[in-house]
Amino acid sequence: MARERATALLLDFDGVLRRWDPAVAAVVEREYGLSEGVLGEIAMQWGRLQPVLTGQVNHAEWMNSVADALTESVGSPERARAAVEQWQSYRGEVDQEVLAFVREVRAAGVRVGLGTNATDLLDADLAALGLVGELDVVVNSSVIGVHKPAPEYFKAACVALTTPPARVLFVDDEDWAVRGARAAGLSAHRWGGHSDLRYLRAALDY
Repeated sequence: MARERATALLLDFDGVLRRWDPAVAAVVEREYGLSEGVLGEIAMQWGRLQPVLTGQVNHAEWMNSVADALTESVGSPERARAAVEQWQSYRGEVDQEVLAFVREVRAAGVRVGLGTNATDLLDADLAALGLVGELDVVVNSSVIGVHKPAPEYFKAACVALTTPPARVLFVDDEDWAVRGARAAGLSAHRWGGHSDLRYLRAALDY
């Protein structure tokens, strides 16, 4: 039996609407004598990341724990904090082609939500990147207390979009998130780049 046509779009933030230039972290790592990729590796350790994604600790506390883990490598707590602050001052860049697609979809009457595992810094990031008002809803894991790919996350997203799961199209660059969305009853597509926009337009059929 054919699926119902999607009438709402749920987009991941990092890797879809927001891009990160890896060169920024690399510059900081070189300046402080750190191995390449270590900032991200420490920050993304699940025991450190999971609490901030579910609102148990805030973004600042998360970054303090990263600085603590770096102290021995850089020689002092002060240098570790400076390295983390320099790294974190960069908040990524909006993918303008994806943003244009979001505007196009919304203009056609399709509700668009941001579905992201994020920290309490998300609202400030959206403001800094000029994205306030560009989405109908924002579903932040640290606000609702559960993260993708949990079914409860996608249930909350569908409620926020006031759209049943079968009518929501979810787009994410991570396969585990896509599989989680499908298990929760949503249509889902793994983002591979701008060439996917043609498919998404067809799937929404607006």
